[in-house]
Amino acid sequence: MPTTTPAQPPAVDPAALVTDPYAVYGRLREAGPVHRVTGTDGLPAWLVTRYDDVRRAMSDPRLSLDKRNATPGGYRGLTLPPALDANLLNMDPPDHTRIRRLVTHAFTPRRVAALREPVRRTAESLLDAIAPHGHADLIASYAAPLPITVICELLGVAPQDREDFGSWTDALVAPDPARPDLARDAVRSVPAFFTRLLAAKRAAPADDLLSALIAVRDDEDRLTEDELTSLAFLILVAGHENTVHLIGNATLALLSHPAQLAALRADPGRLGGAVEELARYDGPAPLAIRRFATEDITIGGVTVPAGETVLLSLAAAHRDPRRFTDPDRLDVGRDATGHLALGHGIHYCLGAPLARLETEIALAALLDRFPGLTLAVRPDELRWRPSMRTRGLRALPVRF
Repeated sequence: MPTTTPAQPPAVDPAALVTDPYAVYGRLREAGPVHRVTGTDGLPAWLVTRYDDVRRAMSDPRLSLDKRNATPGGYRGLTLPPALDANLLNMDPPDHTRIRRLVTHAFTPRRVAALREPVRRTAESLLDAIAPHGHADLIASYAAPLPITVICELLGVAPQDREDFGSWTDALVAPDPARPDLARDAVRSVPAFFTRLLAAKRAAPADDLLSALIAVRDDEDRLTEDELTSLAFLILVAGHENTVHLIGNATLALLSHPAQLAALRADPGRLGGAVEELARYDGPAPLAIRRFATEDITIGGVTVPAGETVLLSLAAAHRDPRRFTDPDRLDVGRDATGHLALGHGIHYCLGAPLARLETEIALAALLDRFPGLTLAVRPDELRWRPSMRTRGLRALPVRF
């Protein structure tokens, strides 16, 4: 029979959720499938920890992404103005279905496939710049500039307008508590920038995604101005942030597991499958996007009341021994099919093919160029970004 009382969770050190989330979420997973916790804004939420429950919850229509279904005063996540808030991560059907249908008319497999050569050229150019030095911070010099360059190419953003994109993303996704002004500036700057850019694309359409999104229609339906701005913002943030950390975390995982790195060097053809395992092993998002129960719902034997927030722990699900054998071990030969790092169900990431493409090319170019690549510091000297929403390194010092 369902119960309304979750298991008593073990004590959680917030700092450990940044430095070692897998150990923390692992203890929570083994203590119980669902826990009452405090969200990132200090408000209560329900944390789901086991793979089967997380996967089911990601496609359960009773768990809404629309913040209007949240209990007043409850955890709501990142607050954005309407021009940025009308995006797919805040929508349920039928609005979600309508917008996703329109976007898929523009964001086609052909458009992603056409980026393969530009991604390769960009990766090689970035490596050319660092090669003479014998050492580098791979986040600042490679993992970060590669996706932002690709996203700007995709959207049709001119090179001279790209400088602020990375800082806007950082300020919104992992805000610095000491500099709240940066997030406020980003919230003002992003809509203003895309309003100007959309006007320019209307006046002079080009072969880019923004022009395609402006032009796309389904019978008499088309995207509104706020929907266009919000979609551009979502593509910028998700396409940049997640890929930076996927590349960075994957590189660190391989450097920390020499036998796995050697296996990939010996057989580069395994890299596509290895990207799936690397996404499972240390993906860019410890938590899925928050959801709100539209009715009383039972998860893992625990009843979550209507209106309350549900947090789905991908970090716990991906290390669940009920689903993955020896889950704390990196195995680039593992069949990691079923990992949830890029979503599941109707909210599966639209940009997943591009993230996979960029990560595979980035790793292939890096390993080919620098056969002697090693960490330049001890692993315990690495610093992670202070965020429970994202899992990413501040820097990745290497020598080659």
